[in-house]
Order: sequence, then structure tokens, then C-alpha cells
Amino acid sequence: MFARAANLSPARLIFLRRSFSSEIFISRLSYYTTDEELSDAFSAFGTVKNARIIRDPSTNRPKGFGFVNYASEAEAQKAVKAMDGRIFGGRLIFVEFARRKPHDGEN
Repeated sequence: MFARAANLSPARLIFLRRSFSSEIFISRLSYYTTDEELSDAFSAFGTVKNARIIRDPSTNRPKGFGFVNYASEAEAQKAVKAMDGRIFGGRLIFVEFARRKPHDGEN
């Protein structure tokens, strides 16, 4: 394993260390997109467990981004590859794997 890792570029090593999840992050969504529309659009790539648009807590207005949680990592990977850089709801959206927030004291 270590001999193989020595032949890889630093960028590739970072990619290999990254743990994938079944949750994806979608940015630049239309402010008129609903949770149901998000779920319907992304269900073409697998079983959607949860789809949610993030809203401002004080005004309840959509913030223009959301999350979709899939049943498996493979389904999430298919969605990222298929939907990143596509037009959805009249807007160019970007799709990537969701990153976990660091806990207090972590960077």
C-alpha cells in the first residue's frame, strides 16, 4: 500500500484520504425551489432519504442551497457527476459531497 502511495501525487493522496458520505451539497439553487422539487430531481440517481432546502431562521426564506441524503455513497457519487454544473430551476447549480462541520477546537 505504501509503495503505491509513493507514486501518487499529493492531490491524489488527499482525494484518497477523503471519506465519502452519502450526503451531497447543492449550491446556487433558485429561491423558489422546494424540498419536493429537489427530492424529485435527485431521485433519478438513487433512493433519496432526505432532501432539504436551508432557510433563514428569522425570515424562513430559502438561502439558495440545500442537501440531499442518499441511501448509499454510490448513488451520491452518480448524482454529483450527473448534476454538477447543470441547469436546474433556471439556474446553474454546483453539486459536491457535503463536508462535516468541524467540532469546537478543530480546524
